[in-house]
Amino acid sequence: MQITIDNKSGFCFGVVNAIRISEEELAKDQLASLGDIVHNSKEVERLSNMGLQIISHEDMPNGLYKKVLIRAHGEPPSTYLTAAKLGIELIDATCPIVLKLQERIRKSYQEMLAVNGQVVIFGKEGHAEVIGLLGQTDGNAILIARADDIDKIDFRRPVRLYSQTTKDPNAYNAVSELIQERMHQMNGEAIDFKKYKTICGQMSGRAPRLSAFSKEHEVVIFVGGTKSSNAAALFAVCKVNNPNSYFVADVDGLNKEWFQGVKDVGISGATSTPTWLMEEVAKAIESITKEN
Repeated sequence: MQITIDNKSGFCFGVVNAIRISEEELAKDQLASLGDIVHNSKEVERLSNMGLQIISHEDMPNGLYKKVLIRAHGEPPSTYLTAAKLGIELIDATCPIVLKLQERIRKSYQEMLAVNGQVVIFGKEGHAEVIGLLGQTDGNAILIARADDIDKIDFRRPVRLYSQTTKDPNAYNAVSELIQERMHQMNGEAIDFKKYKTICGQMSGRAPRLSAFSKEHEVVIFVGGTKSSNAAALFAVCKVNNPNSYFVADVDGLNKEWFQGVKDVGISGATSTPTWLMEEVAKAIESITKEN
């Protein structure tokens, strides 16, 4: 059997950077991460075995943690203020792309305050990155998680639209078009609307490549964390392009029936999926097919 690991899959730059920083810090001292450093339980387990502690915001005041990592998703300004008050040293591993987006939203929010405008963010409610983005507006930005949510917007007022960096570009474009259409209906051509391209290039480029990869193989195994929005979105791309696509979190999710009579398998993963985990899955598939 031919087993191919997608060489365009796996950790994005932001996650690679956060993990590198955490490993460097753990080599010197104790370190806690504010939330799972990545939405993949196996990688979290690996780093936990190295000494990384996973904590929540509620754990910060107990005095046990002197050095805390901010993961690639970023944090709202309130987290930095809390850490300063508690004397906690923050190791900031916010993805540079997310950091730039936070700055843009913060600036845009101040501009919109001056003209009675609105900052609108397209993203997943409760997602760590989105919480950080909303924090740049004191929680006053309008969150749009789905098309139906656009009714939250006052279409007679200026709108500045941004997206969470890992959202599907097609879904973002569709929401943008709906907002513009509603604004035109109420205001004619005199609308004040701007949409910004804020989806990560690595993310937006993966879907087309994954579409082609899925079609090239008889069976596709997608490896991802069950908490990962990115994994869910990319797996959907696989399933659309190849019905014989299956989602697994690790080797325990494999089913030998998927490989009966199959000569070619492709393995891909999310931006939060480590290469070593995809390699483990490849070895497990190889063992399964040898048994058959």
